[in-house]
Amino acid sequence: MEEAFVQKSNVHHNKADPIVIKGSLKLEKKFESDKVHKGLTATAGGFYGPQGRVLRLAIQDEELNSKMDNFNFNGVKIANFEMETSAIFGLAKLMGHEAISLNVVIANRVLGTFSKNPGTVIKNLIIYTLNKIT
Repeated sequence: MEEAFVQKSNVHHNKADPIVIKGSLKLEKKFESDKVHKGLTATAGGFYGPQGRVLRLAIQDEELNSKMDNFNFNGVKIANFEMETSAIFGLAKLMGHEAISLNVVIANRVLGTFSKNPGTVIKNLIIYTLNKIT
């Protein structure tokens, strides 16, 4: 999957190679319901640029979001893009812990739409999560 992404997205050779870390199947089953959409969460190096934000430097790859949206590896698509999951999954793997990423959509940067009430959807996810683990 990693090699396929590099080839399809034309990742610059000076950039770090992507890695794929699988979340916990045990936790995936625990949180499964009709309220959950399963998918691959991508995390990009950097914060502003990968999200399409411009400060003082130009974005190196303005097509990165589109490349991720269109990536498909044997039916596996990138469903979410954020900045924290890779660190959590990497540390969990190193420490022998189970990890999963639960996210709410606050911003759809491709469409330029934003949640009208992010506090409510975040609160609902927290309640859902607490109910699943208790």
